[in-house]
Amino acid sequence: MLVRWDPFEEMNRLHDHFFSGRGLAKQAFQLAVDIREEDDAFYVDAEVPGLSADDIKVDVEKNVLTLSGERKVEKEETKDKFRRVERQYGSFTRSFSLPETVDTDSISADLKDGVLELRLPKKEAPTPKEISVNVGKN
Repeated sequence: MLVRWDPFEEMNRLHDHFFSGRGLAKQAFQLAVDIREEDDAFYVDAEVPGLSADDIKVDVEKNVLTLSGERKVEKEETKDKFRRVERQYGSFTRSFSLPETVDTDSISADLKDGVLELRLPKKEAPTPKEISVNVGKN
């Protein structure tokens, strides 16, 4: 089967893509995360290159850890009569269910060399409580 390429059709497709707003919309990006467990704590390392601490939000609610934020990167290159500006915008959200053994009041977060390092210290696991059953009392 012979497929014919029509440059005008391609230009119309690109025009529709960009001027409909879809080409300029913010894109979500996937946050790369490494998680490891050690004797004293869990550790979460999230790759956030180019982001500052102000661009990142860390929340814990009902034993769910949520990392969220927005990337706003603008790069400009000028050389002789040439100028190029690239912009990247995008938001991210990653949530993790925490085990009951995480001490959520003592979680710490540090940003170093484009990596968000979270330390989630452990606490003693809750022990089951036995409740006695009374017979014949109302």
